[in-house]
Amino acid sequence: MAAPNLINSTTVLGKRAYAILTTSMANVITNGSTSGNLIKISEMSISNISSLAILTNVAVGRGTTLYYLAGNISVPANSILTLVSRDSAFYMEEGDYLQANSSSATAGHVSVSHEVTS
Repeated sequence: MAAPNLINSTTVLGKRAYAILTTSMANVITNGSTSGNLIKISEMSISNISSLAILTNVAVGRGTTLYYLAGNISVPANSILTLVSRDSAFYMEEGDYLQANSSSATAGHVSVSHEVTS
């Protein structure tokens, strides 16, 4: 597991990932163990499109361990919860993955702005 030297990076790509959350933890973004990339998560929000509040979990995985950024956080009905903003951005190294779920099978929608540096 390594991360590229940011001084010697050759490419920085801005990207946005979207997913509809289910009740099981599932990958939203993965950084392969031999990708040679460093991923900066700069913004992440969860929208609740239902008329009832939902609970959501968000975690970064490293190996078999999950490190929770949010655990059973309530997202009110018809609203948006911002979990990560530019002032709380973080990096994912090779082999890391970002997972999320919600208490409702289709009400939670996640959006993640990120940069892939290689």
